[in-house]
Amino acid sequence: MQFTAQEISLMLEGTVDGDPNVSVNQLAKIEEAASGSLSFLANPKYEQFLYTTNASVVIINKDLVLNEPVLTTLVRVENAYSAFTVLLEKYNTIKMNKSGIESPSFIHPTAKIGKNAYIGAFAYIGPNVVIGDDCKIFPNTYIADDVIIGNGVTLYAGVKISFDCHIGNNVIIHSGAVIGGDGFGFAPKPDGTYTKVSQIGNVILEDNVEVGANTTIDRATLGSTIIRKGVKLDNLIQIAHNVEIGSDTVVAAQTGISGSAKIGENCIIGGQVGIVGHINVAKGSQIQAKSGISRSIDEEGKKWAGAPATYYQDHMRSQVVLNRLPDLEKKIEELERTIAALKNEAK
Repeated sequence: MQFTAQEISLMLEGTVDGDPNVSVNQLAKIEEAASGSLSFLANPKYEQFLYTTNASVVIINKDLVLNEPVLTTLVRVENAYSAFTVLLEKYNTIKMNKSGIESPSFIHPTAKIGKNAYIGAFAYIGPNVVIGDDCKIFPNTYIADDVIIGNGVTLYAGVKISFDCHIGNNVIIHSGAVIGGDGFGFAPKPDGTYTKVSQIGNVILEDNVEVGANTTIDRATLGSTIIRKGVKLDNLIQIAHNVEIGSDTVVAAQTGISGSAKIGENCIIGGQVGIVGHINVAKGSQIQAKSGISRSIDEEGKKWAGAPATYYQDHMRSQVVLNRLPDLEKKIEELERTIAALKNEAK
């Protein structure tokens, strides 16, 4: 990637202060940038670096008043942060601009591959798989029998998708994720051992879902484990069989959601949250990190914290009391000594 300041300003509908012909070939933080780098300044806390940076071009808000001379070329825009995110997306698009089918890879004769597909080396695409247009399947990806994948899907290296799963349009699945592994189903026997219960359902990821690296979504025992449109899943999440997650819910890393739990839409679930099986979590719930959800949440739009979880404000008040326990213990000991002294005087 190489652009001049003038090209960047045209792309972002901005103006140039300095040399419009200076070129950049990489993106960097303003405090770490070297010559040839493009950076941005949106947070006033970092303004000091604007006057010392080695970046060749810096994107700034058009109304920023300079307090010192600058050595770099400036591109002034309405919103520096938003403008830089546009460039990040363009940069990522350029880096990801792969096409064609690499060798060696295996594509079953019955599989159907859409237009403009990229299939990386050592990918396996099984019988009756359907892959839509403009998909990118990176190396070492495994797609089992009868999987259906929509348009514009990106599967990063090492993704595994088990049989019969359905992936919607514009889905992103990061490296190491497993979609459709067996649900955790075992029937206890009288002798204390367990019999494995076959898991014959599937996983459905609707449009615009993103799944983080090494996240696992188990197939249903019967029916489907369903991740609704727009859901964003962080890395290292476990979603069990027959779970349903409502649209536009976000879930942070190391959360575990047990079997048949139903999560509403527009929920925010923090890291390391544990949710037991066969319960419902209402629409718009916000759950603090490390919380334990042991019963259904029926009230919409509430905040929850703690294990077992309670209303967020109640939990915070409990934490205040908990932090005061050492002082309260000392006061109780003092009272006990006073009472004992009074009893001795009364004898």
